[in-house]
Amino acid sequence: METQTSHPVILTENAINEVKRIMASNNIQAAGLRIGITGGGCAGFTYTLNFDNEVRSDDQTYEVGGITVIIDTKSTLYLTGTTIDYTTGLSGGGFKFTNPQAKGSCGCGSSFTA
Repeated sequence: METQTSHPVILTENAINEVKRIMASNNIQAAGLRIGITGGGCAGFTYTLNFDNEVRSDDQTYEVGGITVIIDTKSTLYLTGTTIDYTTGLSGGGFKFTNPQAKGSCGCGSSFTA
């Protein structure tokens, strides 16, 4: 298992496997996983996960588990130290963000305050 301590966002093995599964099932090739935040949501900011082929000048990139991760500078400020996991359960599965910088969050789990 490779260490990710120097990366701003940590992906668990479950998250890496799910990203790879989604990429394979949707025939997504040569794309990076863009992790970010946007204003909005019930608590102020919303986490975003998308596939992107474009790396902009203000992006930071790194590779983990064979996945290229892309994060813009603004999002890095709010996401450094965050762990992304993928969980499954009776009510379905989803990506779970554990962000030590979040001062609060809402019940949906995808919105936070900083």
